[in-house]
Amino acid sequence: MGKNNTRILITVLALVLTAVMMIQEAKSIPLCNVDTNDLQKCRPAVTGNHPPPPTSACCTVAKTANLECLCPFLSRSGIDPSKLKALFANCGVNNPSCLP
Repeated sequence: MGKNNTRILITVLALVLTAVMMIQEAKSIPLCNVDTNDLQKCRPAVTGNHPPPPTSACCTVAKTANLECLCPFLSRSGIDPSKLKALFANCGVNNPSCLP
């Protein structure tokens, strides 16, 4: 009976770990060559009255993302376009067409 309990416990733990991994993966949606969770790395650089410069992690996201594809989302995000332009300039990324 001890062996069966151990097997059941291991099976349950495996199922729980699998479910947790699936939930974590579901929280991030691939969009325009970037996972939506990764976009949060740039949040500090575009919020507040005097945002800090973007981090290297943010710049990696900006360089990886398809910014033209993100245009509809950027224009509806409520983020000040001048802050987005500053982020892209600081990261050495060209502005997408929606931010001339």
